[in-house]
Amino acid sequence: MTIRTAIFDMDGVLIDSEPLWYEAAVEVFTPFGITLTPASYASSIGLRTKEFVAWWFSLHGIDPGRSAAAEKDINDVVVEKIRLKGEPLEGVYNSLDMLKLQGINIGLATSSPSRLIEVVVDKLGIREYFSALTSAEHLIYGKPHPQVYLDCAQAMNARPVDCVCIEDSFYGMIAAKAARMKCVVVPVQSMQNELRWHAADLQLTSLQGLTAELLAQLNS
Repeated sequence: MTIRTAIFDMDGVLIDSEPLWYEAAVEVFTPFGITLTPASYASSIGLRTKEFVAWWFSLHGIDPGRSAAAEKDINDVVVEKIRLKGEPLEGVYNSLDMLKLQGINIGLATSSPSRLIEVVVDKLGIREYFSALTSAEHLIYGKPHPQVYLDCAQAMNARPVDCVCIEDSFYGMIAAKAARMKCVVVPVQSMQNELRWHAADLQLTSLQGLTAELLAQLNS
């Protein structure tokens, strides 16, 4: 197999949005009496908002009938936060330029809603790099199910075995591997020493470290 397609996750990979998602969740959950710590939030990175809300509401015995409104509120808050203060993560532009120079087709596959994709690619000015933008928002299953990655590959007429995914979350890594794709993980600093990342094909501390030489090593 030869890497011909790179598929990026979005939150925590392209844009430094995980702290903003955490802020949004805290704002929405506090009136429900839910105390969300950074560590507990980190354990759910990669889930769709509705799954995230359902988990915490179930844990605290909150009426699931209120989940849809809470999901919408979190999405609304985070869209506005990212629109106002979202910033690219280190190495984003360099890695996109490198892939483009190597003739690699580039896509995006995220658990976040489609409207947030639009905000992020315009905020960062990176729309032109992507051949496909896919969201798991309306799929039956989100990550760690591989469907959103398979959909992105299909949209670019790419074979899954010729794709590499760039992820920051455990659920995303599992989704990529389940899709039979290579996976590069860029975990947050506090989680970089966890052994579970050994399931990835390559681990980096930032996208700045993604080079053409390392990409070539993934070919097999």
